Amino acid sequence: MESTLDFKLLEDIRQKKPLVHHLTNTVTINDCANITLCFGALPVMANSIDEVEEIVENADSLVLNMGTLSNEQYNAIILAGKKANQRKIPIILDPVGAGATTYRTRKIQDLLEILNPTVIKGNAAEISILSGQYGVLKGIESQGIYNNIIPTAEKLANSHNCIVAVTGQNDVVTNGQRTFIIENGHWLMGKIIGTGCMAASVIGCFMATGIQTLEACTCALTAYDISAELASIRADVKGPGSFKAALMDEAFNLQITTINRLAKIRKV
Repeated sequence: MESTLDFKLLEDIRQKKPLVHHLTNTVTINDCANITLCFGALPVMANSIDEVEEIVENADSLVLNMGTLSNEQYNAIILAGKKANQRKIPIILDPVGAGATTYRTRKIQDLLEILNPTVIKGNAAEISILSGQYGVLKGIESQGIYNNIIPTAEKLANSHNCIVAVTGQNDVVTNGQRTFIIENGHWLMGKIIGTGCMAASVIGCFMATGIQTLEACTCALTAYDISAELASIRADVKGPGSFKAALMDEAFNLQITTINRLAKIRKV
């Protein structure tokens, strides 16, 4: 594990209880709220255009998820994002389904021109498509193998001066100059809806501490992936349903010493 990574951020979350504002999709909103709470932060899930700016005034990070995008939500996302940029609090953008439809792809591309996200977190297909490369989605799920995902993610990070996190069998986290590979996690994460959305929430928790760095993003995904590993080996886990409940429990009970012992991170 890289010595530059400080998992003390988990303790900081639990002590400070930062507020993580989500404008997210209706499919996984409950899961995102719960994983935020389990890691020690406080979630707020308001998406009304009439109040998002006021809520961002008091938030410590902003998570934007495009999973069930509508014009009304998009307008609220723009208002919230501009306020977050003005306050210099981190924005975690989850471009769910980029490339799935012309409308969705155009809206996400427009968003990247209007806002300055701190982190863009997506699957391999979404990140490839946003980088101008080839990508295939079935619904919102990434299809195929992306052997060039590291340079592709680095290109997107450099294009938007941000951190790019690619979630998958191994997670890739890069700021364009430095890149980490996280080899933790478990295949059951791919068997329930919402693990990608929850990953963005966890990044939002860690960056809400005020540390908006590549290392903080890497720490977030590592802690989340290790929670999944610990959940997968529990005797009470029989499949995807019990796994999701166990994932919440393990995130809630996760200790820094455990992360340091189990983390599998390499720099490339």
